[in-house]
Amino acid sequence: MREKNTDIEKQEEASNFLKGKSFILLFIFSVIYNDMSQKKINILVAGATGYVGLDLIFLLSKHNKVNITYLCAQKNLGKSINFFDQRIKKKLPKISNLNNVNWRKVDLVFLSLPNGEAQKLINKVYKFKNIKFIDLSADFRLSNSSSYKQWYLKKHKSKKLIKNSIYAITELVKDVIKKYRIIANPGCYPTSIQLPLIPLLKKNLINTKNIYIDAKSGYSGAGKNFKKKFTHKNLFNSTHAYGIYKHRHMSELDEQLFKIKNKKIKYIFNPHIIPTFRGILSSIYLDTKKGTSIKKIINELRILNKNNIFIKI
Repeated sequence: MREKNTDIEKQEEASNFLKGKSFILLFIFSVIYNDMSQKKINILVAGATGYVGLDLIFLLSKHNKVNITYLCAQKNLGKSINFFDQRIKKKLPKISNLNNVNWRKVDLVFLSLPNGEAQKLINKVYKFKNIKFIDLSADFRLSNSSSYKQWYLKKHKSKKLIKNSIYAITELVKDVIKKYRIIANPGCYPTSIQLPLIPLLKKNLINTKNIYIDAKSGYSGAGKNFKKKFTHKNLFNSTHAYGIYKHRHMSELDEQLFKIKNKKIKYIFNPHIIPTFRGILSSIYLDTKKGTSIKKIINELRILNKNNIFIKI
């Protein structure tokens, strides 16, 4: 596999996954807002020029209920977003600084920022009650600040607001998500693991011992500076494990699995980087309860996900 030489090539590869997926945002908005028929939602994207920010803007630009009001970043102020991603054809606001935002004209903020930055911004503008926040970092994924410090090695700057946030795999919390203004987007690995595992735990179909998770991810998850984070010489031609027993996503897995059974669920989690730009594949090996057949598990998953249009069994 040859290395992708430009950001455009990488984004074109990413877009193959995103084609036809713009209706995902309609689902998200219909869940967090009671009525979308009245007006367009004024949106600000913070961290607009990163991988996540650009994919997000690409989707938002196709949504008929969205008005992209601000695209914010620390660098490249005044430039067009099309300079960074030629897939985005719609005329949108130029890149601007957060200091120039009129917060009273914003309904929803997407935070595509490094860990530790979203909490600072939300702490500053939470007083504007018209705004909801979708945080794509890890800042509000954990329910207490001490766990955050343990795993992310920094103090939480918005401790009091943690209780006002919700950890949101949408399919699992859509009945209550509207009650919250801060929505914590889960990590990539935990999403791929919890969607199949939590329904089986809730239905008591599997044993809580001997759970083995073999997870593989493309390298885009490390962001634009992935080459600095992964110095493995064969990154583009090989597969290698990393973060064994200490991957940060284990923190949210531990917490969310505990909530289901009210006890610590032991598991082995082996994450790997594979030589592709994006994507997640998690293979989960486990023991079923006595008398539980594979057919029963499949049927239960189909029943539980019959209204979840993005999950295919």
